[in-house]
Amino acid sequence: MKSLPTGTVTFLFTDIEGSTRLVQALGQRSGEVLADHCRIVREAIAGAGGNEVSTEGDSFFAAFRSAPAAVAATVAAQRGLAAHAWPDGVQVRVRMGLHTGEGVLGGDNYMGLDVHRAARVAGAGHGGQVLLSEATRSLVERQPDATLRDLGKHRLKDLANPEHLFQLDIAGLPSEFPILRTLDARPNNLPVQLTSFIGREVDIAAVSELLERARLVTLTGPGGTGKTRLSVQIAAERLTSYADGAFFVELAPITDPRLVPSAIASAIDVREAPDRPLTDAIKEALRDRELLLVLDNFEHVTDSAPLVTDLLTAAPRLRILATSRGALHLRGEHEYAVPPLRVPDPAHLPAAEGISQFEGVALFVERAMAVRADFGVTNESAPAIAEIVARLDGLPLAIELAAAKTRLFGAEAILGRLGSRLAFLSGGTRDLPARQQTLRNAIDWSYSLLPDAGQHLLRRLAVFVGGCSLDAIETVCRPAELGLDAVEGIEALVDQSL
Repeated sequence: MKSLPTGTVTFLFTDIEGSTRLVQALGQRSGEVLADHCRIVREAIAGAGGNEVSTEGDSFFAAFRSAPAAVAATVAAQRGLAAHAWPDGVQVRVRMGLHTGEGVLGGDNYMGLDVHRAARVAGAGHGGQVLLSEATRSLVERQPDATLRDLGKHRLKDLANPEHLFQLDIAGLPSEFPILRTLDARPNNLPVQLTSFIGREVDIAAVSELLERARLVTLTGPGGTGKTRLSVQIAAERLTSYADGAFFVELAPITDPRLVPSAIASAIDVREAPDRPLTDAIKEALRDRELLLVLDNFEHVTDSAPLVTDLLTAAPRLRILATSRGALHLRGEHEYAVPPLRVPDPAHLPAAEGISQFEGVALFVERAMAVRADFGVTNESAPAIAEIVARLDGLPLAIELAAAKTRLFGAEAILGRLGSRLAFLSGGTRDLPARQQTLRNAIDWSYSLLPDAGQHLLRRLAVFVGGCSLDAIETVCRPAELGLDAVEGIEALVDQSL
């Protein structure tokens, strides 16, 4: 295991701006260029007494026992990169970000909000730019040949509260950069998130690619899969792709589909006029705008789905990202089934320090640390933690509810109580909607949206364990008695992610 500092730690994240374009432009020579980049950054980190935590592609993650040492490393790295003779006239421009916080280890890596914040500080910058958080700046005295410039407060793409950012101006190097890549760059009403967003890089990339070629994308999945959080994060990551921003419309509180236009109008600041239909006012407001509209929790207002088509027809540069337990069944819709989080195979576990690389484990550990600061992955607890997240099928809501139980129980005790998981996994935070406070409520939300015949069929299907054939359904569940065709009945249940 690596010997990494704990306590107060300054985290450094770096990555090359436009690395994909760089590789394409250089072809076979890209390997040599990336190797030189890695050598320069690695030498700067080591020369300042830093610890290289991990690398991924062209990115570095390092930790320092002192903030001044971390700043010195960025100065050395940027000077080394600027002075290097790159081939074919290319420029390797690297963005860097520093944030100081608590160094909490999870195996051979760091975990916690401070790590996520450091990554977001780096992500706000441009190639050649070094950004510092307020926490780091407060620990840094004047540096030789470098000064700090106050950039003010900005909302980062982690959707947390604003961060006061500072730019390190290094003598002799460029100091003027475009507007920061933060949520302040475009209009939006994306809600503040009070917890970290973990993993889902593959899903964000896949949905982003869909939004490049499709104007309506629906995230589907059962309750507790994390559709809402994923949709907001995608909107944050893609914000600068839309000249007029991204707007979030929460539909869960609405019980009447006829009120959906009012919710959309409120989100995009359209006022209702007595002499014209509200939908016409919305269409007019969106007609010439390039924006992303996030329609969250559409499953219980599907009678208003034709409005989505009307808006897309009226506004040619509009993109809509919907979340629903089932597809909207509209022309041009692309469905993306949100998968569970990655979890380890309990029968083939990696070493204890390696299981935190799985998203399900990382989520469990971070949420457990929120209620029990000394919680961590040990050789003794790793098998139980892996079994917990595997038994919960990587479902984020279930994992978070289980992690909350570490306030009272160890991992082994939680695992022993999962036999009655619907009763055990309750007591979510009070500020969540009721449907997300217990696993039973999450299931009941979908169940209540079914017609009576669908509810009866689902109850009859509950006798099967581990799946069944269509013939078995027709014989045992007798859907015809309920006025249902077997195939159509099953499709209706699948459409609600049940």
